[in-house]
Amino acid sequence: MHRSFSRNTAELEAALGYRFRNAALLEEALTHKSYQHEHADRLQGFNERLEFLGDSVLGLAVAEKLFSIPETFTEADMSKMKAYLVNKNVLFDLGSSLQLGAYLNLGRGEESTEGRQKQSIVANAVEAIFGAIFLDAGYETVRDVILAQYGTRIDDIVSRRAWYDFKSALQERCQGAFGVLPDYRVIRQEGEEHRKIFTVDVFIKGSYYGRGVGKSKKDAQMAAAREALDKLAQLE
Repeated sequence: MHRSFSRNTAELEAALGYRFRNAALLEEALTHKSYQHEHADRLQGFNERLEFLGDSVLGLAVAEKLFSIPETFTEADMSKMKAYLVNKNVLFDLGSSLQLGAYLNLGRGEESTEGRQKQSIVANAVEAIFGAIFLDAGYETVRDVILAQYGTRIDDIVSRRAWYDFKSALQERCQGAFGVLPDYRVIRQEGEEHRKIFTVDVFIKGSYYGRGVGKSKKDAQMAAAREALDKLAQLE
């Protein structure tokens, strides 16, 4: 397959901790549809089918890990944790740690719009790579690769309850106790367009109750809501 960049995929395999037996699977996982469409005369595949497969493999590996945690969680709690752990934000972080954008085959249009840094493209490629490893070596191997890439993220997220919907909890608390909704205000945006950091304050009936920082407004609001809930609990 013709490559649109100079990075040697051996470096990526080293970062993954896995060496492909069938290199064509890795190439397909790294090929975005925009690139395939521009080279349809000699390329047949791109990574969307592998992404579909990898999404299911990732979900199973994360679910199995959550089920093995000694603390007993309800099915609803585990579903929320799983959804949080496999969302695009987490996958983009994994892909960024692998410097995955540098290895992607992208069409000219995506190249010109910084496609190598786009959350959706990088996150989808991560899933495609997991799908490719599954086909290359089976479930147990890809599960081990996935858990190694996640590192302490799963245990950290579980212990910090980062998966919990603090915004909904604060809304219910405010409506019940004060008869109003919390008021979130973005007070600062920093960073480049595709790597912004948001700072959000939350107010209840005009009074400040918490601040949150995140890579999206939603993440920042969630962190602010958690701080507000902690403050309300202290006031009880």
